[in-house]
Parts: sequence; structure tokens; C-alpha cells
Amino acid sequence: MNVLCQAIGFLGAIGFALGAIGCSSARSVDSRSANERSPFLIVLGIAQDGGVPQAGSFDEPGRHDASKRKMVSCLGLVDLQTGKHWLFDATPDFPAQLTLLHDAGAKGKAPDGIFLTHAHIGHYTGLMYLGHEAMGTQGVKVYAAPRMRSFLESNGPWDQLVRYHNMKIESLTPGEPVRISEELRVTPFPVPHRQEYSEVLGFRIDGPGRSVLFIPDIDSWDDLDATGVRIEDLIAGVDVAYLDGTFFGEGEIPGRSMKGIPHPMISSSLERFKHLPPSERAKVRFIHLNHTNPVLDPASDAARQVSRAGMNVAQEGEVISLDTAEGSARANAR
Repeated sequence: MNVLCQAIGFLGAIGFALGAIGCSSARSVDSRSANERSPFLIVLGIAQDGGVPQAGSFDEPGRHDASKRKMVSCLGLVDLQTGKHWLFDATPDFPAQLTLLHDAGAKGKAPDGIFLTHAHIGHYTGLMYLGHEAMGTQGVKVYAAPRMRSFLESNGPWDQLVRYHNMKIESLTPGEPVRISEELRVTPFPVPHRQEYSEVLGFRIDGPGRSVLFIPDIDSWDDLDATGVRIEDLIAGVDVAYLDGTFFGEGEIPGRSMKGIPHPMISSSLERFKHLPPSERAKVRFIHLNHTNPVLDPASDAARQVSRAGMNVAQEGEVISLDTAEGSARANAR
């Protein structure tokens, strides 16, 4: 717990000037001008680990309507000045997500680095595509906390990726920023969530003038409170906050109480955040959505509740500029 407090405290201390708090610059990749050279984040997936539709769910609309298919939760970071690009989590949708990154302006076949949140299946298994059976990469930097590193180095087939030098694991220490370019840095911090095989991390991504928070998995905001840290304070320190929205509310999974599922319900997050100023609520974008989550349908009552509350549901292809020059632009998801 002390590590968490130190990490979050450090996050607050290292924040860049945030001008125009709460006004996030989110646009479709298609709307980017060729003259824009600022670094940006792009949402590469919004679904929970199993994707949408999920395996074995044969009646879901996504089986027959490609527009309703969603890739697993993932962010991409692109530095247009250098063409370098990074991933936040390596998902089962790794190939398609690399294509989306390439189309957004990333250069080179392999990412320049991959930051892993934890060892649940939707967040690291995409590393398999680095292997000699697929891309056969050399020395891709994979950033991992100590237990996550040990897990990869001690278990097949991941240890083979290390032995064959397909990936090079870089250690992460909570609270210590990693500078990946002149203008970009990433700071990991611990998150209370199931830790069967590894720690669980969230990330703060800082650009030349704007910052983004990424917490795709957490047990509850109350558990974070118990460490002496409030999610509201983390939101206040950034321009955009991608937060765990796995489930919307009670009754979503027939015959099962949602109270025993370790994720904050979107409905409870709406209630908790309702007293925040509109500019703060506008920063929130729910991500990591289970295939049962009604907010996946923008015409649903659940999606309308999120909108009426002044918050957002993350969209695939959504772009967040990290440049101060666009800091006053209004959020405009595709």
C-alpha cells in the first residue's frame, strides 16, 4: 500500500501543465491532417479480454454484423516525428491492432515497446505474435513489473521469446517514469485487482502538454480509497481517463450476482462521479467492456445514461492528441 501511495503521489508531482482541464482532444484517425506532427494515443480496442462477440456466444449481433465486433482493450501511442509506436497491453487482437497503428502513421512492422498491465489472458497473450512462428521480431522491448517479468521468463512459451531474443524485458518500478522519447514518458502505478500470476498496473502517459490515465482493470474504487488514493484525484491530474467499465450493472449476467465480480460497475461509477464538475466528468471514458455490457450499443438506455451523466464510452479508432496546441479542443469521439 505504501508503494501505491508513493507511486500516485509521484504521478501528481510529475504532471505537465494541463491547460483547459477536462477538454480532451479525441478524434477519428481519418480526420487527422497530414500536417499534424504531435504525438497521440489511439484506442485500438475497447472489449474485455474475450472480445466482442465472445467465444461460444453465437447469438451476439457481432457474429453477423462486423460493425458490432470489438477488439480487446488496448491503447497505441504514436510519435509522428520519429514514426515510433508503443502498445499498452498485447492482446489476442495483436495483428489487427498493429494494422490500425500502421494506418495511423506508425512506422516499422514491430512496436518499439509494449507496456503490460498484468497477466490476465487478454492483456499479454498477443506477445505470441513476436515469436519465430509469426513475426520473428528481434529485441522488442516489453515493459513489465517484477512478478510479470518473472512469469514471462519462467513459463513457456513466453520464456522462448526471451531466449530467442524476440523480446527484451525491461523492468518497471511503480512510481518511476520511463522516458521513451524527448516528449513522451510513461509512469506505472499499482492497482488493486486479482493478482494470480502478476502485479496489476495502471499507466499515466505524459506528452508535451497533455496526459492520459489508463486503468482497464481494478477491483473497485473503494479498494483504491483504502490505499489512501482517490480516483477523483487521479482524474484531476490528467486530461483524459480511460477507466474500467467491464460491466454496467446488476442483472447483466443472468443467474449471477454482480456484487461478487471484482470490477466497478459503470452504474456505480456514474453515481460516484456525479458530483464532479462537468469538466472532470467529461474526461472519463469507459473501456474494457464485457460482451454483455449494454453500453456497447450506442442506442441503449445504458449508453444514454453515460452520455447524460457527462461521461463517455471509449470508441475504437478514437485519437487523443498529447500536444498542448490542441489542449482546448473538445472531445469528439467517432
